[in-house]
Amino acid sequence: MREIQRRKGVAIPLVIIYGLLVAAFWYISHYPILQVVVAAVLLAPVFVIGYLVFSYNGPKNSKLYGLEYLTSKLPAVKKAKGHVKFKYKLMWTALVVILYFALTNVYVYGLNASRTIDVFASFRAIFAGASGSLMDLGIGPIVTASIVMQLFAGAKIFNIDLQNSEDRAIYQGVQKLLVIIMIFVEAIPQAFGYIVPDASLVSSLNAVAPGFGHFLAESIIVLQLFFGSYLVFLMDEVVSKYGIGSGISLFIAAGVSQQLVTGTFSWIPTTIGAPLSLSNPPAGALPKMLFIITHSSGSSLLSNGVLSVLFQQPNPMIALIGTILIFFIVAYFQSSKIELPIAHERVRGARGRYPLQLLYASNIPVILATALLANVSMWTLLFWSSPVLSKIPILGHNPLLGSYPTAAQVSSVAGISSTTPMGGLAYYLYSPNGLSDWLFPILQPSSYQNVLFGHAGWEEAIHILVFLAFMIIASVIFAKFWIETTNMGPSAVAKQIMSSGMQIPGFRRDPKVIEKVLKKYIPAITVFSGAIVGLLAAGANLIGTVGDTSGTGLLLAVGIVIQFYEAMGKEQMMEMHPVIRQFFAGA
Repeated sequence: MREIQRRKGVAIPLVIIYGLLVAAFWYISHYPILQVVVAAVLLAPVFVIGYLVFSYNGPKNSKLYGLEYLTSKLPAVKKAKGHVKFKYKLMWTALVVILYFALTNVYVYGLNASRTIDVFASFRAIFAGASGSLMDLGIGPIVTASIVMQLFAGAKIFNIDLQNSEDRAIYQGVQKLLVIIMIFVEAIPQAFGYIVPDASLVSSLNAVAPGFGHFLAESIIVLQLFFGSYLVFLMDEVVSKYGIGSGISLFIAAGVSQQLVTGTFSWIPTTIGAPLSLSNPPAGALPKMLFIITHSSGSSLLSNGVLSVLFQQPNPMIALIGTILIFFIVAYFQSSKIELPIAHERVRGARGRYPLQLLYASNIPVILATALLANVSMWTLLFWSSPVLSKIPILGHNPLLGSYPTAAQVSSVAGISSTTPMGGLAYYLYSPNGLSDWLFPILQPSSYQNVLFGHAGWEEAIHILVFLAFMIIASVIFAKFWIETTNMGPSAVAKQIMSSGMQIPGFRRDPKVIEKVLKKYIPAITVFSGAIVGLLAAGANLIGTVGDTSGTGLLLAVGIVIQFYEAMGKEQMMEMHPVIRQFFAGA
């Protein structure tokens, strides 16, 4: 590892800012001095990383090279030296998915589950986690780190050229480091605000360290969340390097598929523990329909039964119909391609087609857009109700960012929780789930005040329009960033075609010429891809889905399963002949 040149004077302003932040934290929180010291220790690595970045004075253009030594020491899964056979890829993929399901059932030690608030309740299908388990954070930190890195790369803040192998390597290394930071950024506020430790554990720790039992119990929970989240990151790397497809995608598909099956076929009563009745039918959409039809009289079926079957949560039939409809729409778009004719340079008559999928950016943009929504939801909730963050000037307890119900409102109003936004930015970006969340309140506002939270029907209409616009625009932006950061842009694809010995018939065999041809297609289908997945995800949320998977989760599950099937076919083709393997390796 080469020695890195640094400007050491950069440390002075960073130390001053660090001291001011620690002092402000102590002033706002009024915590005992020991807890302030612990908080200062936790904050110190961020400023050390800042120093390593901003003090870099080496030959490379990007400041990120200041982190090169640090990122090279991070634990990671090594890439396979040779070709991994298909049967072993299938084995590793299956083992990782089984391990994921097992970890979602391993609950955090010392947790009071009855008092714990699930901050990500409405995003569980996307974050591929289970509340209160080691997988509580799921893929949230990984996706959030990816969002930050893509925004930095797209805005040219760190001057990274992702076509360059060295720049791409340092980009991936810094992203791994950012994942670790994001785990703590998401785990610490939750553990010290919404994940409640068990009283017996607090008492035991108080016996060892009087007055610090609660603090130590929360710290133990944070460490467990870190272990689970970083294990998810390593599992994703195992699938990417030794398995088939993406680990993150598989975790999402596995979780959503489980919810879809239970939401469609579950015979468990809606209120667990109470007997089955017309007021407490089975939770699954099909059993619920059969039970209401077979146990209702003709008059009650016409007056209330049909409406209950079609629209009443959970899992109404309209949600099942919407789920099936979205499945076929996604399957259609996923199979639609623009095929460019290509020919081999040396083998006369050897022709083929280079497929550009209509959903070129895949499902990644909508994952990133939804993860951004989840972070908005989490941080607005923290700034509204956290004992420390709510005291921060401007951001703390600001109704413009988001207001949330009080404990009295949660107990008195059916259908809301302490994580349901009632106003501000969080309200307008909040994702509805089904027609009963937005259409009926707009048409009959006086009858749905428990959903509108005092808003007028026209305000709810604006909420839906803002939500739709955000999902579409954010998905388009992330689609463009994703294409550039994953070597799927016109320039990178042109080089891939050239390196495989192929060319476009009728055009000179030159990367610039091929790139010019590809620029007619790739930017357009990238924008279309981002817009359509954003629209489909938002539309599925508006219609509603079974299993409370959310429209985004359903969209992702369908796309992931189709892509996994195609990836399996591609892997099998690579087993057939070394020439085919070499072509796909270049692509």
